[in-house]
Amino acid sequence: MAWLTGPLEFEFFRLALAAVALVSVLCALVGAWVVLRGLSYIGDAMSHAVLPGIVAAFLMKGNLLVGALIAAVLTALGIGAVGRQSGLKQDSAIGIVFVGMFALGIVMLSRASSFTTDLSNFLIGNPMGVTRADLWSTLGVTLLVGALLTAVQKELLLASFDPTEARAIGLPVRLLESGLLIVIGLVVVMTVQLVGTTLSVSLLITSSAAARLLARSLKKMIGLAALLGVLGGTAGLYASYYLNTAPGATIVLMNTAIFLLALLLRRRD
Repeated sequence: MAWLTGPLEFEFFRLALAAVALVSVLCALVGAWVVLRGLSYIGDAMSHAVLPGIVAAFLMKGNLLVGALIAAVLTALGIGAVGRQSGLKQDSAIGIVFVGMFALGIVMLSRASSFTTDLSNFLIGNPMGVTRADLWSTLGVTLLVGALLTAVQKELLLASFDPTEARAIGLPVRLLESGLLIVIGLVVVMTVQLVGTTLSVSLLITSSAAARLLARSLKKMIGLAALLGVLGGTAGLYASYYLNTAPGATIVLMNTAIFLLALLLRRRD
């Protein structure tokens, strides 16, 4: 059992495990809605659209997380505004806004004369560098997101699957949609700390997609997605420790393997 307990002697590994567990729960809470509503593209879009916020914070020597969060909120509001004003479908609005935001980030990045460890870690992910402060902030966001989604679960379900009926009974469908986009952006911001901007979408979608293949109800789907995320994250961290590979990418590969297994075991009815 030494191979199992050995890495636990190091605090950075224990903190990384705790972070993976928290982020898995956080991603499951939102990932279920992303998968059910067919919004997988939004996770990828958000992970790129936060770049200008990260770069702006870096250039101003501010907090990268705060910069990313501001960019995520602006992106979510921008997607909603473009969709309403243009009449385009949501996927078109997402593509327009996220490409523009990502391009803005690249232009701003070209003005940076140097890179720092903080910025590179935020872009490519470094779960082994998680601090206790990161854990507390992730726990706070997880509790907040869980409370918000629980409070509006029935309304969000109706607005998602029968928006006409939702409008007829007076539900603020646009507000619910914009709120969901903002929550997704918040979750993406938290996960980019763990696996970077390009891989965070996997934590948000893969475990929830696997749970969707196996679970029948929303609650079971969320619970199973969290469990699968923890299993994949833990296996990925151990594998990266012993194989000396990139932790974030290894976690994603483990989650992908779990999804493929769920695909084989999926409900046939």
